[in-house]
Amino acid sequence: MSLQQQGQQEQTLYRMDPTTMHNLRSIQDHIENICKNHIDKLVLVKTVDGDVFEGLLIHCERGILYLRLPSHGTCRGFVPGFHNDFVLPLVLFNLLAISLI
Repeated sequence: MSLQQQGQQEQTLYRMDPTTMHNLRSIQDHIENICKNHIDKLVLVKTVDGDVFEGLLIHCERGILYLRLPSHGTCRGFVPGFHNDFVLPLVLFNLLAISLI
């Protein structure tokens, strides 16, 4: 089912410039290669918006960095030793800096 009403044409509100898209893809590939060489390392990540995250870099693929955040010793349910590990996906083009800690 289409939300578009009959007789109306699609109106593009934004389209990325091909040069910008090429540059963005190049940056993403570069960051991804760096991250893949530092899997399972503790990192500090700063975003363009000023957010800061600290955690274990566990995966990086298709423009997304996956960061395992510390659980601070909290257990889930009644299973001893099973911790609440949260995985935070971060979009590579929104990252300002990634540092080893």
